[in-house]
Amino acid sequence: MINLKIMKQLLVTLVLSLLWYNISLANNLKVVDGDTIILNGEKIRFSGIDTPELKQICMKDDQKIFCGISAKMLLIKKIGNKIPKCISEGKDVYKRTLAECFIDGESLSSFLVKSGYAFAYKKYSKKFIKDEEFAKANKLGLWSMKFQYPWDFRKKS
Repeated sequence: MINLKIMKQLLVTLVLSLLWYNISLANNLKVVDGDTIILNGEKIRFSGIDTPELKQICMKDDQKIFCGISAKMLLIKKIGNKIPKCISEGKDVYKRTLAECFIDGESLSSFLVKSGYAFAYKKYSKKFIKDEEFAKANKLGLWSMKFQYPWDFRKKS
């Protein structure tokens, strides 16, 4: 019988393997993190939202949660085997395409924010504030944890 400690180590190893392996969902789509994809070779950053960084850790009931990985995995699950349709809104300072992307007509950005795994990036857009208020009021996703906003985490990294 495998002991609990070994099982936990195996689970952590599996999760970290998925993190470092850039999961390819289709020949022309890769999810980089919770708010960035590569579609047909073009790096697309979801405009108006921000998700935790892949290395970012949140706390829930005294347990460490890899919240950046959680956001990425939620996006992967939402996309499934479909290809997003994206509406470009220009380029950012890193020359990534800024866009809002959709699966079956539903905004991935709105979905992530309303689920509590992304934040309305109010510095750049007011578009997803209502979605964030919903997630916060219902303590969904990150709102049920102790977290650091991604923009604050990046400043300290």
